[in-house]
Amino acid sequence: MPGYLEDKMTGPAESKIELKNARVYIHKKDPSTRSRIIHIDIEHPDINKVIKPGESTFCSGKEGGVFIGLKSEMLERAKKFLGIEDS
Repeated sequence: MPGYLEDKMTGPAESKIELKNARVYIHKKDPSTRSRIIHIDIEHPDINKVIKPGESTFCSGKEGGVFIGLKSEMLERAKKFLGIEDS
């Protein structure tokens, strides 16, 4: 199905900030990395400016990817990271 996912994903937009060089992995169970279950890793240093290590949030599947929701304290850090002042 050529173009299927491209038709479903919204892609770049003025309101989106791309995290260049972000690494995304489907991580298999692996004792050498202490991975006990299959999971998805999204790695980029700027993510920790919004979601601190050990914090939990929620995500939902969407066509062509996932949506990661942010809790109120994470939203405040995201605003600071993006240089957005409260209105």
